[in-house]
Amino acid sequence: MDVQGSTHISLQDLLATRHYLHKIALFSSPLQRSPLLGLHQSRLRGRGMDFDQVRAYQSGDDARSIDWRVTARTGEMHTKVFHEERERPIFILVEQSAHLFFASTGCFKSVLAAQIASLFAWAGLQHNDRVGGLVFSDTQLQHIPAHRNKHSVLQLLQAIATANQTLQEPMLSETANPLLAALQQARRMTRPGSLIILICNERHLDEDNEHLLRRLNAHAELILVPLSDPLEHHLPALAQASFSMGERSITLDSRAKTLREQWRLRGQAQQNAWQNLAKQLGAPLLPLSTATPVLQQLQALSIAGQVSFTGAP
Repeated sequence: MDVQGSTHISLQDLLATRHYLHKIALFSSPLQRSPLLGLHQSRLRGRGMDFDQVRAYQSGDDARSIDWRVTARTGEMHTKVFHEERERPIFILVEQSAHLFFASTGCFKSVLAAQIASLFAWAGLQHNDRVGGLVFSDTQLQHIPAHRNKHSVLQLLQAIATANQTLQEPMLSETANPLLAALQQARRMTRPGSLIILICNERHLDEDNEHLLRRLNAHAELILVPLSDPLEHHLPALAQASFSMGERSITLDSRAKTLREQWRLRGQAQQNAWQNLAKQLGAPLLPLSTATPVLQQLQALSIAGQVSFTGAP
């Protein structure tokens, strides 16, 4: 899964990500709790009718499902698990816009977005969930309906790969924030109880998008995956630095400490905004960078215990 330095990613690369699921548990199974995202259980879903199994009681479980016979026999609290507790639509909202066609190191942010989206898609299928999503760029939105089969995952990965391959030039002019339209579409398409995984540019979080995310969180669960590049957080002291966008260009003296500090504070403000929103929504936050391979970052987040998904607000 080595795509460091890559500007694009192919469908074959995305298909191959399924072979790396054993390296990181994105969702919990009945026998294994995910150290990264926790229980993967919804606080919104109703109780299912199809009995699955009995397991040890965990914080947040519905007290009505406690199996008192097994509890009395073992001396340890147990609860019944129903199929509906672990089967629900996973809606992967993944960006493939010109805003992500950039990296100062490692792979492009658009490649990183495709990788993490494919990992979640394969993990969802493995977990017996319905998987679908929305691939959005600066001008297009492609919806893939959620189904519990491999064909649906392949459709989603094909849409991601196709959108990724069309990214050929950096941004030549300023474009509108594409996240707004994507969130509006997601709100129309997702039903209550869905799990929405948002994979987008870190700098897209603004007041309007934050408002939409709060509305989405009222009827669905969210996992937030903002993507960044080290240059967006730290400006190295490299004398004159030139930045251009179409006919507009600017040259900065990156040796100036005041400029580098302002640059750092702006990047820190973006990180803080995501952290505050995730905390308020009770949503897992997985900030990823182009600087490090995605599996390495997920493993580091898991070990550090920076995120916890228990299904509780």
